[in-house]
Amino acid sequence: MSLPISFLSDFGHKDEFVGVVHGVLAKLAPEAPVIDIAHEIPRGNVRAGALALTRAIQYLPGGVCLAVVDPGVGSARKAIAAETPWGFFVGPDNGLLSPGVAIVGGASQIVSIENPESMIPSPGETFHGRDVFAPAAALLAAGDTALGDLGPALADDEVTPLLLPLSEVVNSTVTGEAWWVDVYGNVQTNVSPEDLDAVGISPGETVTVKIGSTLHSVKWVTSYSDVQDDEPLLHVDSSGLVALAVRGGRAVDTLSLAEGVSVTLAGRKAPKAG
Repeated sequence: MSLPISFLSDFGHKDEFVGVVHGVLAKLAPEAPVIDIAHEIPRGNVRAGALALTRAIQYLPGGVCLAVVDPGVGSARKAIAAETPWGFFVGPDNGLLSPGVAIVGGASQIVSIENPESMIPSPGETFHGRDVFAPAAALLAAGDTALGDLGPALADDEVTPLLLPLSEVVNSTVTGEAWWVDVYGNVQTNVSPEDLDAVGISPGETVTVKIGSTLHSVKWVTSYSDVQDDEPLLHVDSSGLVALAVRGGRAVDTLSLAEGVSVTLAGRKAPKAG
């Protein structure tokens, strides 16, 4: 029985790229179900793709992960496949796979995909998703090849890591950054609830949020319904990280945020009644 293939890319849906990759998978592994994770990753944004994969992987059935966000296609960067406790990861060696591989327990073996028998011959070097990664993923899913047959083994230090910024706790503040803006305009940060607890900020409190030189007073609540329409809020999102949202609106616009922008959080004592 074939393994399921989970597929993530920045190909979008305007062109035929996603459909063509599906076609290659269907030809080489016709019994393998394909799960589309996302294909609207911002073009060439490796970190965004890596974060999306990391958020998703724990909810996907073990099998083969095919991930392609590859601004270095056709260059000297390696094409790699890795074996983990979850299954196989296939994609470019640019850091895209690293956080997802780490979160499922790390790789027991990594290879550089170099065997021409596991590739589709092509006159160009711009569509490795079709010509290199999809065939490797399909062959692994169908059980038609062993990982070592794809190419030579790589040591851990030969593979490109993705260094994600950490939040910083200093005295009574936590400084992090906007990691991800979802389709609703909600902004996930790299700050955890434990970071806020470490500086004495608890759920239900009003938090001072500094973005650039602007200070915002934002309530830490459980759900959007805990605030009024158009009111900003702080909450723990579905990935367990602290996120900013606006009920009925878009936090990314209301708070003038964007991915990579610094966000500092500090406790704010509520005024006494009367």
